[in-house]
Amino acid sequence: MKILHTSDWHLGMLINGVDISEDQRFFIDQIRQIVRDEGIDVVLIAGDVFDRPNVSGETIKLYDDAVTGLCSSDGAKTVVIAGNHDGAERLAQCSRLLADSGLYIAGALTRPVMKVEFDDTDIYMLPWTDTARVRYEFPQKAEEITNTESALRVICDSIREDMDRSKRNILVSHAFIINAETSVSDKTAEIGFASAVSANVFEGFDYVALGHIHKPQDITDTIRYSGTPMPYSFGKEETQEKSVTIIDTADMSRRILPLKLLHERNTIRGTLDEVMKGDVPEEVRNGYVRVELTDRFLGAETMMALRGVYPNILEGRGLTYDEGGAKATMTAEDLRHAGSDPVAIFRSFCVDVIGMEPDVKQTELFMKALESGEEVLQ
Repeated sequence: MKILHTSDWHLGMLINGVDISEDQRFFIDQIRQIVRDEGIDVVLIAGDVFDRPNVSGETIKLYDDAVTGLCSSDGAKTVVIAGNHDGAERLAQCSRLLADSGLYIAGALTRPVMKVEFDDTDIYMLPWTDTARVRYEFPQKAEEITNTESALRVICDSIREDMDRSKRNILVSHAFIINAETSVSDKTAEIGFASAVSANVFEGFDYVALGHIHKPQDITDTIRYSGTPMPYSFGKEETQEKSVTIIDTADMSRRILPLKLLHERNTIRGTLDEVMKGDVPEEVRNGYVRVELTDRFLGAETMMALRGVYPNILEGRGLTYDEGGAKATMTAEDLRHAGSDPVAIFRSFCVDVIGMEPDVKQTELFMKALESGEEVLQ
């Protein structure tokens, strides 16, 4: 049996206010094509299908198109667990009914842990959970459950006790393993570092398909993060090759298949004159860009000029007027809001032209002048 492991789609995410749904549809289409080309039997989505519990109707449709296509057109059973970003109850709606169509969803932790049985393989579904929920499901172990690690160990022990050792046993989970390498977009995981657990919690499984950390990486010979299908931050993720993992249960061999990006993600550094030349490959120029100016301040006018060269610029950084060498950041969302905020436009003009933000008195004078102008026009 062939299994595809993916995770952390984060459907509905906005990056600096920019809708990236077309990028997400692009990687979903690739995953579906891989399923067809490789003859995949089961797709595992290891949590954080959505970026937040409540998403738009368009995002729900994108998810619906994806799982309906996988289960119906592509002929793959699909196993989905909730991550910390998902609304567990909403994700799991009609789960018993959907299982008849080959879509298996675990929203909240249950006892026994949900299991999908195949001829040679059992797949256990362990969604994101907390210690209170684990104590509720395992009241006889409540005193042992003092942190996330002990909670997950109790759950995994219960699975191991009843595991059919004559079959392959695969666990799908959403967790933060100690020493896993994070990226900027893993800020939620880093903030919750107290919930990190040791890899040995997951011993005894033939493969552990993890979600939560965005960099594709092996933790042990049997534990792997598939990572996000596209980069969600600048910095480390710019150089990461995004992928899906294919597992063959005949011999538990693994292959990593790379995913293409609709928009590359890159940081471009230099003086304004250097950056404005746009002397970079077309796929970089038209990709998602962060520009770091080394010679000047950054405001709305400069960002507008940069957008003329880099149409999908997400973020610009420049020198601050009061701290030599420091960086002030303006995002695509900031630029959009500035267009309807006269004070923001005035502040940006002062930064661009005179190299400093206006003080309170200067801002008051500007507002009085603006009011006088409006009165004259009326």
